[in-house]
Amino acid sequence: MSAKYTIKEILSDHWGTFLLSTSNVRPVVKSEVLKTIRCGDPNFGCSLYVCPDCGAYKFVPFRCHSRFCNTCGTAYQANRADSISMKLINCKHRHVVFTIPQELRFYFQKDRNLLHVLFHSAAQVFSDWFYGLNHKENFKPGMVVALHTFGRDLKWNPHIHMLITEGAVGNFTEWRHFRHFPYVMLRKKWMTTLLCNMKASLDPKLFSISKFNALVSQLYKDYKDGFYVNAPSKKDFNSPMAVAKYITRYIGRPVMAQSRITNYDGTDVTYWYQRHEDDEIVFVTEHAHEFIKKLIIHIPEKGFNMLRYYGLYAMPDKKTERLIHLVQRHMRQILSVRQRWIFRIEEAFHHDPLKCPCGGYMKFKDIYIPNSANSPPSMIQYGYT
Repeated sequence: MSAKYTIKEILSDHWGTFLLSTSNVRPVVKSEVLKTIRCGDPNFGCSLYVCPDCGAYKFVPFRCHSRFCNTCGTAYQANRADSISMKLINCKHRHVVFTIPQELRFYFQKDRNLLHVLFHSAAQVFSDWFYGLNHKENFKPGMVVALHTFGRDLKWNPHIHMLITEGAVGNFTEWRHFRHFPYVMLRKKWMTTLLCNMKASLDPKLFSISKFNALVSQLYKDYKDGFYVNAPSKKDFNSPMAVAKYITRYIGRPVMAQSRITNYDGTDVTYWYQRHEDDEIVFVTEHAHEFIKKLIIHIPEKGFNMLRYYGLYAMPDKKTERLIHLVQRHMRQILSVRQRWIFRIEEAFHHDPLKCPCGGYMKFKDIYIPNSANSPPSMIQYGYT
């Protein structure tokens, strides 16, 4: 079911005036927004499909493949789940969330290179804990770590979602099951690890080291139990696909579902979110420029990987390779088909988009692309007559 109001529509109406009223827009933001606005516009390229029986034809416009785009981001999310499922150990996993206090969020917004520290610090917390259990064994779990930069209200709130195996491989033990994770202890360890790694990575040209040291001292006083670390779900993940689908909820998906937009009058946008503290529904009405500003802040830098692997998943060796859930060749072929746009449309809307009304099946014929002079699209032959 399509949304009544779309983010693409809001961007198309206000992006030009937004750029005129706002300075220091990152280049990657301009690129991703422009791709989103052009997504699905046949004037920027499309494929031609023709029915060999009756001659009917259909133009299928190109998509932008941007994770910022609501249409392409959803497809990316589904495809990534299929891809991740082929890399996971066939065992139970635990979902763990690492958060940071509001006082630190500014640092990650001003210097996005510090976001790498969030990944490494979260993985280091568990790596150190497992090492402390038995130094000789040096147990190594598998960790899938995803970065989430927005909260329910769209504000900048970077935090880490991790899926970790409920077990680990040791130097002498093939596999040991671990059911209990000491979250109280991990919270203090997370705070100490993150603050130390941040201090080592701070750019003195951007931040005052003395002010950061003062802030660290204050944080240790205010957060005596450490930064929040918790498992929000007690759900068991008994299959690699279940694990992959769960973790991809937190990556790849667009910043906000368009179904949350309840009104757009051409100037103001009204949307809702469910407040985390009490689960109350809150409605927000604001100018389109403010709405756009909240969205684009979450566009990552070009080439920045929002999902990373650590431990057993970082680089499987011969010792751990047999633990990985390997998908057979025929299953890989199925997953390859699932990633095609035809399958996605059929899965969502329950009809084959290339099925001709005459009963035939349309076949790919040509690709149309605009030329450098911005004249009407030209046709490139691909061996079809």
